[in-house]
Amino acid sequence: MKLNYHPETDSLYIDLSEKTSVETREISEGILLDYDVDGHLVGIDIDNASSKVQLKDLILSKLPSKVETVAA
Repeated sequence: MKLNYHPETDSLYIDLSEKTSVETREISEGILLDYDVDGHLVGIDIDNASSKVQLKDLILSKLPSKVETVAA
C-alpha cells in the first residue's frame, strides 16, 4: 500500500494494489474509488485532501510489514 500526496492539486491517493484501475466511482464529493477488472478496490483518490483528512500526522499501528518513508 502506498500513500501519495500531491500538494500542487491537494490530492491524496491511497494505492491499495499494483493492479490497474479500469473503473472509478465517486462515492462522495471528491472521494473516488478505483476498481480493477475483477471489481476489486485498488485505490482511493481524495481531492481537496487537506480539508478532508488530517495530513499532519500519520500513525501506523501493528502493521505486519516494513514501513518505508520517501521524502518529498
